[in-house]
Amino acid sequence: LYVPNLIGYFRVICTLASLLLMMAYPDFWLLATLLYISSFVGDLFDGLVARKLNQTSTFGGLLDMVTDRCSTLGLLYVLGGDYAKVDEGIGFPVFRSLFLSLTLLDISSHWCQMYSTSALGKHHKSEEGNEGRSFLVRWFYKYYYFFGYCCVSAEFTYIFAYAIQFTEGNWYHPLLKVLLVLCVP
Repeated sequence: LYVPNLIGYFRVICTLASLLLMMAYPDFWLLATLLYISSFVGDLFDGLVARKLNQTSTFGGLLDMVTDRCSTLGLLYVLGGDYAKVDEGIGFPVFRSLFLSLTLLDISSHWCQMYSTSALGKHHKSEEGNEGRSFLVRWFYKYYYFFGYCCVSAEFTYIFAYAIQFTEGNWYHPLLKVLLVLCVP
């Protein structure tokens, strides 16, 4: 029984439930947001538990990475649809173009990193696998705090962009706007 994979399956369920609620039942935006955050927080623990229990596996690593990508891309898809009304008011698909660009950047950068390091027979986070790459890539995988900041701030940028739509008129709406600006990596 691989405990980290159970955490991974929990993450998949939370992600699917959150995205379904976001698209089909927007009145449940708070529950959808909490489920999405639960999946995101689970990402912190699956790897830690895998190493602690000596239960690392190729499948677990793949499950983690695919869940990460599908979660982020699913939320960007939802945001593209939700902000289409704002784009209509502008007369140009500014937000849909932004969310599409972020989706393409996410897929292509992760694919290139995984492919190039696996072609070398190295792990995508290893120093050897990232030797000779741009300093940002080296920092991203070398300095855990920089890695954490980039990942957490990007996800919470998307989360706040989603939640802001539903909080107009509430006392915490301006706070969410400030947090959105502070989170942009």
